[in-house]
Amino acid sequence: MRPLGAPGHAVVPDSVVPCAPVGDVSVQEQIDRLHDMPPDLLLKDLEQAFRPPAAHWRAAADRWLPAHWRLAADRPDRWLRGYAGALADVWAVAEPLWSRARPLLDREVARVGVASVRGGADALLGSLAGRLVRDENGLVIEGVAAGVHELGDRSLVLVPMLAGKDALIVGLDDPEAVWIAYPVPAAGRLWRTDTDDLSELVGPVRAELLRTLDRPMTMTMLAGGMNIPPSSLTFHCDRLVAARLIARERRGREVWIDRTPRAGALLELCLR
Repeated sequence: MRPLGAPGHAVVPDSVVPCAPVGDVSVQEQIDRLHDMPPDLLLKDLEQAFRPPAAHWRAAADRWLPAHWRLAADRPDRWLRGYAGALADVWAVAEPLWSRARPLLDREVARVGVASVRGGADALLGSLAGRLVRDENGLVIEGVAAGVHELGDRSLVLVPMLAGKDALIVGLDDPEAVWIAYPVPAAGRLWRTDTDDLSELVGPVRAELLRTLDRPMTMTMLAGGMNIPPSSLTFHCDRLVAARLIARERRGREVWIDRTPRAGALLELCLR
């Protein structure tokens, strides 16, 4: 991971994100692409990212390639496999956090959609990060890829991240779209451990149940995932149904349970 975190260097090759986030792409798909990527493609991307246009075509890589990328360039196949493995390890830890963030992400999708429909896209961009402005000349960025960048006919894709408030990643090279990854508002609340407002409101078992229901589940799936007796699970579900926080739906022989919009709003409130 050292090449990605070197102080003072904001540029990384496109190979780091093999599937540009201009559509829904799973983490596993990104990892699989890294495993299958030809090493020569990484070398080509490094050259495109760092080699100065005026450099002689025979100039050795150590004359233009930043020091923190040289080990990766020496063994590109090894670096790609190692990076893919590191991403898999990180995702194994981060996936539950991402699931807990669904109310925040849903709220952000709605906020961006309303701003786009009502013609407030420029104001919306200004609210994403202090270093980002869109004016008549194009996209103005300070700090990361600093300068003015023309969008042309390309789409602008916004990618909310679970990250610190100053995080910003910009993809400018895709011929179809420019993408901007920015921290979703209130993301910092997700990793606070000093309080648990939801548990204080509905109790720890029902709080865990609501968080577990990041997608519709049957009673059997819930009981297995939470490791509590079915009789206790039924009792807690009855209380949550009475509070209009979950809903039951019979499909054939199975009863499916899902969070209601009311529960989504409660989870969002407790993450602020």
